[in-house]
Amino acid sequence: MKTLLKNGVVYQAGKMLPNDLLIADGVIKALGTDLSELVTSETNVIELNGRLVAPGLVDVHVHYREPGFTHKETIKTGSKAAAHGGYTTVCAMPNLDPVPDTPERVKKQVELNKTDGVIKIKQYGAITKGLKSDELLDYAGMKAAGAFAFSNDGCGVQTAGTMYQAMLAAKKLGVPLVAHVEDNSLLFGGVMHAGQKAKELGLPGILGVSESSQIARDLLLAKETGVHYHVCHVSTKESVELIRLAKAHGINVTCEVSPHHLLLDEDDIPANDGFYKMNPPLRTKGDHAALIAGLLDGTIDMIATDHAPHSIDEKTGDMRTSAFGITGSETAFALLYTHLVKEQKLLSLGKLIDLMSKAPAEKFGFDAGQIYAGAKADLAIFELETEYELKEADYLSRGINTPFTGQRVFGQTYLTLVDGRPVYQKEGEK
Repeated sequence: MKTLLKNGVVYQAGKMLPNDLLIADGVIKALGTDLSELVTSETNVIELNGRLVAPGLVDVHVHYREPGFTHKETIKTGSKAAAHGGYTTVCAMPNLDPVPDTPERVKKQVELNKTDGVIKIKQYGAITKGLKSDELLDYAGMKAAGAFAFSNDGCGVQTAGTMYQAMLAAKKLGVPLVAHVEDNSLLFGGVMHAGQKAKELGLPGILGVSESSQIARDLLLAKETGVHYHVCHVSTKESVELIRLAKAHGINVTCEVSPHHLLLDEDDIPANDGFYKMNPPLRTKGDHAALIAGLLDGTIDMIATDHAPHSIDEKTGDMRTSAFGITGSETAFALLYTHLVKEQKLLSLGKLIDLMSKAPAEKFGFDAGQIYAGAKADLAIFELETEYELKEADYLSRGINTPFTGQRVFGQTYLTLVDGRPVYQKEGEK
């Protein structure tokens, strides 16, 4: 079956081009203003009326909670939520039960992702046994079983020697080492950033140096080992400056920033509300400005959601007892397009798309993130002109734990295709 996406505005090779796009056998066969000679009576024609056709978005940081925590999310609900947000490739973190820390567990997880996921799900293997130990693992076996990279996300690797040995192993295998950077000895029971807002709310704070100090350690280890070292969800100005300096010295480091850290700071927290509890926490206005600057000058390589669903009971009430994390798959593009592109004009639309598709795909070596004849038909079609409200009732994730619900935004997902197959279609559309 052939599908013709007709009268779209296609983002291709850095340009917005009014084009039709023909798909067959899961691949983009042709692009152009007139593809009538390639269309038959059996071709499925989808009229786009000027909607944006973008490469399917790529998210290197999601949490799908299955197995072990399916009351929060499942692979099926998480991947449907990602498709709803325009994502066609995501990378699932290993903080599961059991943790995918053996070749057998990784293989089982990869198979489950493939069976239950509606999009393409790449699986992280753990850095250490159970995520919180110093016991190193069978990295070669986990890679052979399907792990594309290694991470202990949710837990910083506390011992330098352990991180050094893990980096050596990852370098030897040619895979990234992806780090949640957090020195536990500097946390002091904090639940939000250790700043003025925490004092006002009477809540224990998380020091920014708990993040930046571990980044400093790891950058020196990455220089020593030559590994591709990737930093998750940077949040402080010191972290950005360290990574900028490391890149200038030729260290093989990449990093990501989460949408909520680009859109909010500690002053946006209205009260002691668990929906604003995330790790790393919302930082100062100065940190927020540094993240924007780092995104604009290329120090920060990509945007990743850190989609972290929880049950409503786990997020309701006092920050001291609620869980860390917010959801992001279904709201990221619309929020960033609305605020950073349309309103503040900090980013061009093309730059935003690149940060959410081409850049993560290139840095991690994925066959994704670009539109051209012969590419896989992993596509996201967005409505840019129609304003809509973010509503809990519309979320496909089991988690509704986001403070952005109720905002009016632009950039609604109209259609998401994976290998040419619709995996999400706006309700009421055919």
